Amino acid sequence: MRALALHLGLLAVLLTLHFVLPAYHHGNLARVMVLASFAMGYNILFGYSGLLSLGHALFFAAGMYGMGLSVQHLGLSAGSAMLIGVLAGAVVSGALALLALRTSGVAFMIVTLMFAQAGYLTILHFSEWTRGDEGFVLAQAGRMFWGVDLSDPNARYLAALMLFGICLMLSLWLVRAPFGRVLVAIRENEERVRMLGYDTFAHKLAALIISGTMAAAAGAAYGILFGYVGASFAAVQYSILPLLYVLLGGAGTVLGPFIGTLFMFYLIDLSSGITTAYMLIAGIALVLLTLFAPQGIMGELRRRLWKGLP
Repeated sequence: MRALALHLGLLAVLLTLHFVLPAYHHGNLARVMVLASFAMGYNILFGYSGLLSLGHALFFAAGMYGMGLSVQHLGLSAGSAMLIGVLAGAVVSGALALLALRTSGVAFMIVTLMFAQAGYLTILHFSEWTRGDEGFVLAQAGRMFWGVDLSDPNARYLAALMLFGICLMLSLWLVRAPFGRVLVAIRENEERVRMLGYDTFAHKLAALIISGTMAAAAGAAYGILFGYVGASFAAVQYSILPLLYVLLGGAGTVLGPFIGTLFMFYLIDLSSGITTAYMLIAGIALVLLTLFAPQGIMGELRRRLWKGLP
């Protein structure tokens, strides 16, 4: 009950901030919540299943382009386009899982990276439809969801909060369910789990599809809430970012991805206001955090203060 109260309390705080934050931080927090949803999907695969993927930008972009192309070229409504984006992510993650899970360790990392790069190059190749590196802006008419204009800052924030709340509570339920316990056991000792009679391939397959679908939902939401779809979101950077978010916040903790995303986002934001070498400052902070909090922020809190923190 304490864990449920903590996570519901966070959602209540985020809802309250909607009414009090100035415009700049209001927009930033909406962006953080969408990116944190992306990181939560990654955390299911890496933090709980122990599978290190370097190709999650593929799923994020699948959701974004599935949604964006449906609006831009098919003239679909935002709701239908969002659904197509999520389904695109599920299909792509399922197809990749069937191939990538035949490998393990470093080979798995390389395979996921190569698929992500293939997705990025595919976007660039079909520039007639995707506009390549330039990307395209979604018209305001295409961002209407059941009569609600998602380009409006208030609607955008609440929509981001809704997505974040769904991903947060789904993650909390998932990791406390028997399925989640098996994933943790696979992370710790896959051979022993297999000896106990569990189908570890099926569990990892399901984990990768769930992870990819959540990432696609975040990608579709990012495109429709902020009105832009571009190839940069399919680049390697967007495969590394969720890994950093999860490591900073605490891999294998439900709140870790949000804390890591918030920390990293504002670290870069504040550093860029001081110097053009803002990544140097961010890098130093990351090294220090890694040295003195190797389990991430929430991981250290779990180790020191609350052993039962999910």
